[in-house]
Amino acid sequence: MKRKILFYVLLCITTVSFGQIHEAGIILGGSNYIGDIGSENYIKPNKLAFGGIYKYNLNPRIALRGTFTYFNIGDSDKNSSNKIREERGYSFSNSIKEVAFGVEFNFFEFDMSSRYDDYSPYLVVALGVFNYKNVESQRADGSFEYGSNTSITLPFGFGYKTRLYDKIAVNFELSARYTLVDDLDYNREDIADLNFGNPDTNDWYIFTGVSVVYTFGRPACYSSRR
Repeated sequence: MKRKILFYVLLCITTVSFGQIHEAGIILGGSNYIGDIGSENYIKPNKLAFGGIYKYNLNPRIALRGTFTYFNIGDSDKNSSNKIREERGYSFSNSIKEVAFGVEFNFFEFDMSSRYDDYSPYLVVALGVFNYKNVESQRADGSFEYGSNTSITLPFGFGYKTRLYDKIAVNFELSARYTLVDDLDYNREDIADLNFGNPDTNDWYIFTGVSVVYTFGRPACYSSRR
């Protein structure tokens, strides 16, 4: 009898440790850029952002996650409280396609199978690659030749997750993206008409929004803790 009990205990421990616990869903929210044009507010979503998300829960505290997000960004100096920017009157619009992989850390144990552990604030850190439109050169008539560039971004932020209904959860998230580039607004030091702003600071873009995910693949022993 003791051997049977020990067998089932070990079986449950193994299932909890190696069972595949998945979440997949959609991302929807607002985005804003921080750079050399427009508002200098860090959190001011003014464009649409959307995408998809997948999570692999290693345990109730840690999840690996991957996201694909499409960001619209843009702003106008008319929206700035900086007098110099207001008088300058520049504006721009761009779009960003981002793929990021990272880790999500829950402050509390998060378990959708438990009515006691189905919510938690969390932190997220990631590494991403993004593609955006840039200016490659200026033509003789003064117009610009556009292309695209791919670079690295470092997303990080925080959020709050909770059960919405049955196996569906909702995540409210605010996350920032630090980039290694300074031309999301088409700033170019080597083109006189686009040489503006501070060349010593890179551009950022911010996400404010929600993701709705469906949880599946939860092993039986995981849900029998309570």
